[in-house]
Amino acid sequence: MDSEIGGRLFFTNARRGLVDEDEINLTSVGIDIGSSTTHLAFSRLTLERMDARYVVASRKLLFESDILLTPYADADRIDTAVLELFFNQQYRLSGIGFDAIDTGALILTGTALGRRNARAIGELFSKSAGKFVAVSAGDEMEAMLAAFGSGAVATSRACSGDVLHIDIGGGTTKIARCSHGAVEELTAIDVGARLLALDADGRLVRLEPAGKIFAEECGVTLAMGKTVEEAGLDRIAQRMADCLAEAIGARPMGEATRSRLRLPALSQRGAPGIVTFSGGVSEYVYGRETSSYGDLGPRLAAAIVERIKAWGPRIQESVQGIRATVIGASQYTVQLSGSTIFISDTAVLPLRNIATIKPKMPLAAEKPDSGAIAEAIRKALLRLGGAQGPVALCYDWTQSASFGRLDGFCRGVADGYGGKIAQGHPLILVGDRDIGGLIGLHFAEELALTVPVISIDGISLQEFDFIDIGAMLEGSGAVPVVVKSLIFPRAEVGEQDRKNRA
Repeated sequence: MDSEIGGRLFFTNARRGLVDEDEINLTSVGIDIGSSTTHLAFSRLTLERMDARYVVASRKLLFESDILLTPYADADRIDTAVLELFFNQQYRLSGIGFDAIDTGALILTGTALGRRNARAIGELFSKSAGKFVAVSAGDEMEAMLAAFGSGAVATSRACSGDVLHIDIGGGTTKIARCSHGAVEELTAIDVGARLLALDADGRLVRLEPAGKIFAEECGVTLAMGKTVEEAGLDRIAQRMADCLAEAIGARPMGEATRSRLRLPALSQRGAPGIVTFSGGVSEYVYGRETSSYGDLGPRLAAAIVERIKAWGPRIQESVQGIRATVIGASQYTVQLSGSTIFISDTAVLPLRNIATIKPKMPLAAEKPDSGAIAEAIRKALLRLGGAQGPVALCYDWTQSASFGRLDGFCRGVADGYGGKIAQGHPLILVGDRDIGGLIGLHFAEELALTVPVISIDGISLQEFDFIDIGAMLEGSGAVPVVVKSLIFPRAEVGEQDRKNRA
């Protein structure tokens, strides 16, 4: 029906206008550019229609690239020319061309995000820009990606105790405490294997600010181009391991460690039952790698294992180690769904690759606390890492749609999303129940927002989902809705994949 303000309620269905098949096969690529390593992986995904949406029926890893030490032109710039040569070579080896890619994710992680030309890196994939989601993984998102992609979250679902997951990269370490199939808390710290790096002759060729501080604390003098004594490297690795032990709760935390935290500290809950690892250093922890790459990897792994064993938890091998993030990204898929929606201005469509947030909001009360809702949204936007464009707000609605409940929710959203509204971005809402039309109308009529309002429903989302909203399909009045999700392997699926690759 048409509203007086020009908005419309549409009824859209995934079966109509978007696809006619009961089964869809997609080729997906995941690309991970980190501060230490860069690699990619291709997957084949099969989606089958179940009622009004498509679900993943199977996934097959097609190709894993070589692992490249992320190249740097200088201290502040990643060498995009070397990256481009590497990616072109890996595409040729895979036998998969750019045009054959249906979807995928490009993920920038670690200190690579802070490089001066990080944005230019994404332009390497302009040939498939419409198909890619570019994710700048801040500390919280990267910790979550590692916990899911490694299989730690799935492990916590299967066991009765907590699982502590530690992802040790080149510049930072991400820590997640998982329980009953969910990430309960997480943190990150400036500990990494390539905070300093040496050439084949043992001369210092790279030194991050955090690495310099560690060396000073250990009384080790570092100078670019000069050799570093083995004993000095050992002391630095031991000091890093001590700080990590404090960050995970294995030892009381000192002020030096607290100053290195990039996120709030974990709560003091005692030792978990299981500890798992991912990231480059995990390859040494699990004995899958023995070669040295001119960094602290082997030393750091040995020192950390020593402290975990002294603490007491069991070290369990993760489903994925150094490839945890890229495997998850390559198994990026598409869900298709649609139900009652509200669109105040169809001219803003289509919208592609919209990041989503899903804050925990108090919606059960007859008059929800608008201030608490706004604060939850602001925190979620911060967790997303400062996305520049529009962001979709996802919510679970469990109560009746009374005026008071709608009003409290909408006013809280308008407040929490105020920064985006002030920038002129459309307000995008995604719900799981058939209430999107009512919410959209409330924003437009009661709050009289000046930006476009897009409110869709009947869609279930989770962390790291991205959404496309297509233009109206001529003749049907339908608007296709595509939700693209990172598919993280369950432990048993990941093990089968490993057997298939063997």
